[in-house]
Amino acid sequence: MTDVTRILNAIERGDGKAVDELLPVVYEELRLLAAQKMSQERPGQTLQATALVHEAYVRLVNDGSSRNWESRGHFFAAAAEAMRRILIENARRKKSQKLGGDRKKVELNEVVLIPQDESHADELIALNDALGKLAEQDKTKAELIKLRFFAGLTIEQTAKILGISIATAKRHWTYARAWLIREIGRDN
Repeated sequence: MTDVTRILNAIERGDGKAVDELLPVVYEELRLLAAQKMSQERPGQTLQATALVHEAYVRLVNDGSSRNWESRGHFFAAAAEAMRRILIENARRKKSQKLGGDRKKVELNEVVLIPQDESHADELIALNDALGKLAEQDKTKAELIKLRFFAGLTIEQTAKILGISIATAKRHWTYARAWLIREIGRDN
């Protein structure tokens, strides 16, 4: 049993000290995942991997329903999902006219998580909508896309987390990408 799994089990049992132990153990790995994702973004990206990791971690730890992590892989899958949701929320917020159209009040402690390019926000929202449809058909393939795209994991890392072979992960990746391209193309 890894340290992460041990700590996650302690959190599930209600050990308050375990929550404090978790961040130092997983921080560097979460930061690496976020940095991998950010390296795939367009130049001029204002998102900081550190801010994304912190927000995702806060959501994971503060959401009591998410504490039923079965393993280290399950925790990192939940972290990838949290990062995806943060990116989607910020893309939607950027497009929202309720916040003053193209003007946005920015607090000093707020970090803008989405580039200022509106077309990227549209793409991200379209991808999220298509992922929802894919999840209805095949949850594993949708999860694979989330882990690869939003967490920046490799095929090998994703296969391990999902408990599938690397060959199966590659087949799922190829199929899911083609499915998403077709689905997103329908919406345009």
